[in-house]
Amino acid sequence: MKQAKVRLYVEQGLGEGQTIPLERDQAHYLFGVMRMAVGDPVLLFNGRDGEWRCSVTVANKRNGELVCETQAKPLQMPPDLWLCFAPIKKARTDFIVEKAAEMGAARIVPVATEFTNSERIRQDRLQAHAVEAAEQCGGTYVPEVADLTKLEKLLTDWPEGRQLMFCDEAEVGENLWLETQPSGRSEGGSEAPARGGGSGADRIASDPILGKDGKQWAILIGPEGGFSDAERAKLKALPFAHVVSLGPRILRADTAAVAAMTLWQQALGDWG
Repeated sequence: MKQAKVRLYVEQGLGEGQTIPLERDQAHYLFGVMRMAVGDPVLLFNGRDGEWRCSVTVANKRNGELVCETQAKPLQMPPDLWLCFAPIKKARTDFIVEKAAEMGAARIVPVATEFTNSERIRQDRLQAHAVEAAEQCGGTYVPEVADLTKLEKLLTDWPEGRQLMFCDEAEVGENLWLETQPSGRSEGGSEAPARGGGSGADRIASDPILGKDGKQWAILIGPEGGFSDAERAKLKALPFAHVVSLGPRILRADTAAVAAMTLWQQALGDWG
């Protein structure tokens, strides 16, 4: 059986015998750029029906058709993790969205903070980057890229039960990963002592309240200028927020996003 070399995201439903008409850009890519012909295999996914092996039945540079033959891979949902980040320069914001899609974010939320440099985003362009990242990494799910949301509104409308990993650059050098109490505090409000026996990541993963087993989480990465004192104070006071240090050096926002997702996925996600 000839190996499929191209994966495409489509909106249409996928199933055995289903005919998939191609958009003009898709047809140009397959038949004008990749030089594919009738009978060649293509892998399709839509974020709902898994990945399907299809064959080209109509091949024109401006249009074409594929027919679904067999399911190559079932739908693989990522962990219920949001990546919330303050947009930065265009290329680096694109990078964050692409890496979030590749690393298994279920939702990507651009956030406007007091020191955010970008006052607007092109949501459709960022969504397209998420689609391209999913096509390239072999994923069968494409995370939603939300519209730009003010931090205050995001926190006001925060869904019950979702925990927040607050990556605070002011804690640089501190030995904070994820404590077993929000913001490193005990239920009575005093500072919670670190528990013995393993790293913070190990402790959080085994905690019945905050650990694995389908728990809902979000990661918050600040802007290049960091969080304001007022934002930091509000975040630390939230019962669902967990202050995290990303090591002994201050990271750029795009580096911080990758580092935070790596830590979370290893301890609580589908990497461990």
